[in-house]
Amino acid sequence: MKKLAQIFIYKSLILGLSFGLAVSVAVVSPQASAEVYSADILNKKRLAEQGYPLAQYDLGVLYDLGSGVDQDYVKAFEWYQKAADQGVAKAQHDLGVSYTNGLGVRQDYTKAFEWYQKAANQGLAESQHNLGTAYEEGIGVQQNYATAAKWYQKAANQGFAESQFNLGALYDLGLGVRQDHTTAAKWYQKAANQGLVAAQNNIGFLYDLGSGVRQDHALAAQWYQKAANQGSITSQLNLGVLYKKGMGVRQDYSKALELFKKAANQGHAEAQVNLATMYYNGLGTQQDYTKAKEWLQKSANQENAKAQGMLGVLYEKGMGVRQDYPKASELLKIAANKGDSEAQFNLASMYYNGLGARQDYTKAREWSQKSADQGNAEAQGMLGVLYKHGLSIQQDYTKAKLWFGKACDNGSQLGCDSYKDLSEEGY
Repeated sequence: MKKLAQIFIYKSLILGLSFGLAVSVAVVSPQASAEVYSADILNKKRLAEQGYPLAQYDLGVLYDLGSGVDQDYVKAFEWYQKAADQGVAKAQHDLGVSYTNGLGVRQDYTKAFEWYQKAANQGLAESQHNLGTAYEEGIGVQQNYATAAKWYQKAANQGFAESQFNLGALYDLGLGVRQDHTTAAKWYQKAANQGLVAAQNNIGFLYDLGSGVRQDHALAAQWYQKAANQGSITSQLNLGVLYKKGMGVRQDYSKALELFKKAANQGHAEAQVNLATMYYNGLGTQQDYTKAKEWLQKSANQENAKAQGMLGVLYEKGMGVRQDYPKASELLKIAANKGDSEAQFNLASMYYNGLGARQDYTKAREWSQKSADQGNAEAQGMLGVLYKHGLSIQQDYTKAKLWFGKACDNGSQLGCDSYKDLSEEGY
């Protein structure tokens, strides 16, 4: 699945110019190293107190990290403030981060924005990125996607991977810029080449779809693999789908099962559904309706509509659970009301056949219509049957033939046969 809206708040915490004793490259004892480091800190404090801005910034970093001194966000903030007031861009940036996170000072997004602005105007990529984030999310400033894109562009041009990713996302979604999947792919690629996991997933997704790039499932698999190796749950799922279908890789149900398990065990609802289907169909493992039910339940507990609908089918058929039509109907209604076309059709079938409730062709037609409008071939065929036989609606062979034709076009052989029968009868 696409992950397009990930936002990165970047904190620099990079030591500035070092003051004090030069350290020899010769091997020294840990005690001697500690003594040198302690002397360097004392020298930084002396220079900072004398008003040297870079020493003030370095001292702020040390207090922020608790490196060689007791961690103290208040003192870190104070030294950042002194250095920032003298125009040190990184100090201005980290002062903004302190306001953003409420470290050493009361949280204040507006002031954070002001300090990011000062550092960004000096060309600091980290601050340019955080300004982009502020404008994209409306944090400390009125939301403005176009301005967010402008700041992301500045940082991205400096090679800042997180901005390259976020800029790609704006082009992918058409937020603040004209939607352009080719440009989105370009920026995702740049960020992915720097190892940014979200970008690796997204460039893989674009190759998977052929959106903005020539479709190439093998390249999609390669990028998903890179992201999956870094722990991307979404890429584990996407790569699993490619192995299941044999797209860009040799079909391997066992490998697909393994990847789905990794993502499912980390709580990914879609992966849990995919893992359940593997158990349901016995792909890469022994068929096991009980395990299918367990994984569908985990996903359904996360309000996943597909899982809720499939779980309803298990209760309807008594597979892995005791048959329970009322429970099946309840779950199918939940999923159907969320727009799941399969659930809508299965709910229509229950009304059509009078399972768990009184037979009701009107409700069967209503739900099959919703599903058919989403292109579900079985639902289109059901509508054809309802029109052909005048069930809850005026008999209409023309409309019946129309829906049988749609079902046929969407892969239903029964729809093709029914269309043919009406044609031979002169309709």
